[in-house]
Amino acid sequence: MFRFKKNGLTRQVACALFAAGVLGASAGAQAADVVKVGIILPLSGPIAAQGMSTVKGLNAAVKYEDVVNGRKLEVIQLDDASNPSLTTRNARKLIDQDKVDVLIGTGGVPGAMAMATVAAEGKTPMVSFTPINLKPEEAKWVHTVAQSGYTMVGAVVDEMKRNGVKTVGYIGFSDAWGDAAYGALKKYGEAAGIKIVANERYARADNSVAAQVLKVMAAKPDAVLGGGAGTPGALPYLGLAERGYKGAIYGTHALLSPEFVKLVGAAGEGLIVPTGVVLLGDQLPDSNPSKKIIHEYAKAYEAANNGAKPYDVFSSYAFDAWEVVAKAIARIPADVKPGTQAFRDALRDAINNTKGLVTTQGKYTFTPASSFGEDKSSIVIAKLEKGKWKLVH
Repeated sequence: MFRFKKNGLTRQVACALFAAGVLGASAGAQAADVVKVGIILPLSGPIAAQGMSTVKGLNAAVKYEDVVNGRKLEVIQLDDASNPSLTTRNARKLIDQDKVDVLIGTGGVPGAMAMATVAAEGKTPMVSFTPINLKPEEAKWVHTVAQSGYTMVGAVVDEMKRNGVKTVGYIGFSDAWGDAAYGALKKYGEAAGIKIVANERYARADNSVAAQVLKVMAAKPDAVLGGGAGTPGALPYLGLAERGYKGAIYGTHALLSPEFVKLVGAAGEGLIVPTGVVLLGDQLPDSNPSKKIIHEYAKAYEAANNGAKPYDVFSSYAFDAWEVVAKAIARIPADVKPGTQAFRDALRDAINNTKGLVTTQGKYTFTPASSFGEDKSSIVIAKLEKGKWKLVH
């Protein structure tokens, strides 16, 4: 069941979860063991829209599977307000005071990296839904269901090359995610013969990128890649459209939320992004291995969120993170009890040995050497047309 912390969860979100029936669905179930799952989300602050999407995905996940081999999954959820410092404090509290067996979260690369550091120090396994690159000693404790920025930007560069792009301008966040996306663009762009003619940055909390847009347009690139995320990621495209930019526009999977689509509006027409398969589930052939679980996820999402239909990737990342944890718990022997370091070690090992797990995003195989487990064949290219994402190939 969900256990709400007064200093961590907003009243709005708590009410949303109650309305979804998650608490009621869980309250009557009895189990011999309780596995405590600590979840941290950005439910307020600049990327709160992403946090609200992940709440809905977790609603669906709990509806889909909240008891594993007689073990009840109990959630303790906190808000980090999109602030990495608060993420760190929350993670320590969940480990030291609440004695959670596993962590899931958070939105935004800076927060997720801060959370991962605490998880590794506290010897507590963690599954993230944010792309993060970790040190080897952290990677064995922390994994992510989000595709790596390098893998996804590499797919974007491949699409640029197919479309004849020779020069590209970059406008991204002035943080770890902006650096990662730019680093991937530089690596794969140079290999593809695409020249980067501008590298402009902005903060997540900025309200305008007018100066950055003018500098990029002055370089006259064939295309522009946005290295933002969520609703703040719309600013470059809005600025380019306002100033009449006619070149191609590209983005990353960090933009795939309904709030972004609504905010960017006509300025996002023709935007090309890489994505996992879930966003385009109804456009996939029946032979795709993820199609079945995408359908099951959609049913659980509707049942847990008052009939609403899923239309973003962040909720599915949260659903998949929960599934990675649940399927790993299923492989832990019954005599290893939750609430112990032995259980946390066993859960870490079970996650590290996950192989070919089919989820809404594709297939995942994890190892102790890398935080990422995505199957490259699961990545598809989508284009935004009249407010809808369409499968390109």
